[in-house]
Amino acid sequence: MINTLDSKKNNFNYLLDKLLLKRKDKILFNSKGVVKIIKDVKKNGDKAILKYEKKFGKNKIIVPNPINIKKTILKLDPKIKKAIDLAYSRIYKFHSMQKFKDILYIDKLKNKLEYKYKPIDSVGIYIPGSIVSYPSSVLMNAVPALIAGVKRIVMINPGKNGKQNPAVLYAAKKCKISEIYSIGGPAAIAAIAYGTKKIKKVSKIVGPGSALVATAKKEVFGDVGTEGMVAGPSEVTIVCDKFSNPDWIASDLIGQAEHDELAQCILISKNKNFINKVETSIKYQLKKLPRALVARKSLLTYGIFIHMSSNKKIIDTINKISPEHLELNIKDYKNIVDKVSAGSISLGKYAVTAMTDYHVGVNHTLPTNSSAKYASGLSVNEFIKRISVVTLSKKGIEKLGPSVISLSDFEGLYGHSKSVKYRINN
Repeated sequence: MINTLDSKKNNFNYLLDKLLLKRKDKILFNSKGVVKIIKDVKKNGDKAILKYEKKFGKNKIIVPNPINIKKTILKLDPKIKKAIDLAYSRIYKFHSMQKFKDILYIDKLKNKLEYKYKPIDSVGIYIPGSIVSYPSSVLMNAVPALIAGVKRIVMINPGKNGKQNPAVLYAAKKCKISEIYSIGGPAAIAAIAYGTKKIKKVSKIVGPGSALVATAKKEVFGDVGTEGMVAGPSEVTIVCDKFSNPDWIASDLIGQAEHDELAQCILISKNKNFINKVETSIKYQLKKLPRALVARKSLLTYGIFIHMSSNKKIIDTINKISPEHLELNIKDYKNIVDKVSAGSISLGKYAVTAMTDYHVGVNHTLPTNSSAKYASGLSVNEFIKRISVVTLSKKGIEKLGPSVISLSDFEGLYGHSKSVKYRINN
């Protein structure tokens, strides 16, 4: 039985917080084990990486042979190749519109203020692969970096039993990625954060991963850049009304639940009967799902069905959850969409997260674990540095300098004021 809550009950908020916290605690677990791995890689480099690969990933090499990569790609089904090509073109087109223009402003005192956008020099993209391979994630993470102008894009993909998926490798080739490492987990994050003999470190790491990977990225942040969000196990919150199709909604929930046992799928509706119909449909559809064990565990452990009494409560609850994916599968979504927070929002009858995960063109690397409250999904902006450039005029420093002197003296920073005085008095 999936956890079911009623917003009319006095303890509703308490029970919802308890269920949300249960998953958060599981994801943001004690990081001692991860820190140990990171320290080991920093000290012992490639030797440590191979140790952990043999233990967890069964990979025997760090750098796959380019000839083997080409041979592997040749095995790819032409139908899948065509699908990757289409996804690439749509993702590229939408993300190309996100590029920023430099700003130049000259004030009345002839001071020149500029804001310049420059690409980050190197980026590591983490692509999960030990359980399921995600060529779509290669595109979602690499294409914005390409558009931003990043010169060195490194792909980390653990593969399965030492072998990488041909679709993942083809997607990498499509994105002009030639530097590939067949490693994964916290050790891989440490390797590209600090570098080894075989792996040159990068300036920033992006990409989704397990709870272990998310924790590792958190631990190396500061020594290397990461996305300003938690890109962890998948989430979807779906709001439905009596006009929604219960079988469609059931399939949407299952579609996210099959990602990971830690995935969280939440259904919100004013109609109790509809919720019951969705649950019945889930039971039926799970019988025919290849990854039923994963999906079932996710739904039973972290899934939540909520009966809501009003739009206000729906809005408040969505903002409390701030999910990765939000589907407003309702007729009056216009009254809600501008009042809620989520990583990505799909609207209307045909709103289905699976479309945004692949071919629509928007990015599917999104904030999870309520980080959508303050963070955004991956974009071109993630791979660009913003630099302020100032050219001061004589008139500018003479006019503004006295106020700077007054304020810096007030703050006790007398060296600041003196550096300004020198220029005013000479």
